[in-house]
Amino acid sequence: MLDWVIVRLLFIVILFFVSYYLRPFGMEQQMAGLVGLGIGAAILLFEMRLNRASLKRLIGAAVGSILGIIGAYLMTLVLGQLTTPQNQNTLSFLQVLLLLLMTYIGLVVGASKGDMLNLAALGGLFGSEKSSKRAYRILDTSVIIDGRISDICATGFLDGILVIPQFVLRELQQVADSPDSLKRNRGRRGLDILQKIQKMASLSVQIVDQDFPHVRDVDMKLIELAKVYEAKIVTNDFNLNKIAQLQGVGVLNINELANALKPIVLPGEAMRVFILKEGKEYNQGVAYLDDGTMVVVDNAKKMISKTIDIAVTSVLQTTAGKMIFGKYDDRQHHRSER
Repeated sequence: MLDWVIVRLLFIVILFFVSYYLRPFGMEQQMAGLVGLGIGAAILLFEMRLNRASLKRLIGAAVGSILGIIGAYLMTLVLGQLTTPQNQNTLSFLQVLLLLLMTYIGLVVGASKGDMLNLAALGGLFGSEKSSKRAYRILDTSVIIDGRISDICATGFLDGILVIPQFVLRELQQVADSPDSLKRNRGRRGLDILQKIQKMASLSVQIVDQDFPHVRDVDMKLIELAKVYEAKIVTNDFNLNKIAQLQGVGVLNINELANALKPIVLPGEAMRVFILKEGKEYNQGVAYLDDGTMVVVDNAKKMISKTIDIAVTSVLQTTAGKMIFGKYDDRQHHRSER
């Protein structure tokens, strides 16, 4: 980061002195220097709006700089044909300005987009260099607010670079600033989760400014960003999951992971559960396992607020999760009471 600050400062200083001594458009030296500073600041502001990436910057910057110099040379040839000898200082200034501008922008854009280069397409030129493809995982707002992502990251099961887009941060900030207390608390918890993830030494977290102004929906922005980075989206949003799959984008669904980790129960097995409430059907009781799995127990209406042993009769897998059906033998309870 410090290197880029030095490059930017040198760029402005050079532009200031060039403008100061050449005095374009017949301006006084002080005014010309201020104009140079203003142009330099405008160019830097423009550069800060460019999208950035961080892979293979050296090759990207070199290619971008060369293309920028070639473009500046062609433009100066055209300017030389349109400028009279009386405006030689102005022509020299514009030539230097174009050279600096095109080279600088070429370097920055080339460096920021270097990760999109495919070195494998160059054949054996880079055969001796082993390039490992970095895996990107993009977090959406729902999975950040959910909070379980921090526990998954802490276990080390989530590899690669975690990418957090600025438009997701803006959406999270809007939730945190909501007048509704429930939404506000969820948004603030999401921000706390992000801070917790960033402090994990084993993780690489990257916040990207890349946006898609022509796309209004946040879910579609995530899909477009995933296509650019060839990344997978980490979410627990069912609709985003389906849309991303239709678009050919990989998805890591936290809810599917949680369901996959639930204990396997087979019909005929015995379980010990706490009956929490009455079921919908006649004489049913409802219990919940530690992971939230619902257990519907027949003949257990009278056993509410008690821990009982049941026999599993069937297991139903739904899109919302897993449901276990069991049966309580009340005759066994009566025999134990005797």
